[in-house]
Amino acid sequence: MSDTTENVGATEPRSKIKRVSWQKPAIFCLCLVPLAWLIVWAVAGDLGANPIEAITRYLGDWALRFILIALAVTPIRVLTGWTAVGRFRRMLGLFAFFYLLLHLSSYVGLDQFFYWSGIWQDIVKRIYITLGVAAAVLLALLAATSTDKMVNRLGGKRWRELHRLVYLAAVLGVIHFFMMLKADYTEPTIYAVVLAGLFGVRVYKKWV
Repeated sequence: MSDTTENVGATEPRSKIKRVSWQKPAIFCLCLVPLAWLIVWAVAGDLGANPIEAITRYLGDWALRFILIALAVTPIRVLTGWTAVGRFRRMLGLFAFFYLLLHLSSYVGLDQFFYWSGIWQDIVKRIYITLGVAAAVLLALLAATSTDKMVNRLGGKRWRELHRLVYLAAVLGVIHFFMMLKADYTEPTIYAVVLAGLFGVRVYKKWV
């Protein structure tokens, strides 16, 4: 979820530094657009008959989408040669964790009203919630070790091996989505196909 080539070298052309300086804030703002839309819909009362469920699912959807977007960075770089895209990987990964935290907060606070024994029973009895919590734990671990300081402490090789767990988190997220639904599996199927394609590009990069 991080990128150790985050800093711009002092010898890079000023035009490139300026381009990078506005790109990150722009992408940061774009990553907040889903949250802004949710707030607009909530204020307008357009969340449907069950607004709490709508909020929780919406935030979960975007957490999974941002995981896939973050995972797409390396395939984009491999297929297009656009190396600068790697500068945004850490930010995208952290936004995946941000939306996941909001998703969990909505479930714990709005849906369950901090009823911890009921939440624990859900985790134990409902497999799709168990898998979702497992994915959340993995993303929390990756977010906590996404800094350059942690890269140096763990060493590049161990850090890369650890952050491959993001694929497991993505798989758990997709399965969580499948199991949560009772009908119309179109959207999680699309996510599963996208994830398989991204993983395929990574395998191609490693072996070809």
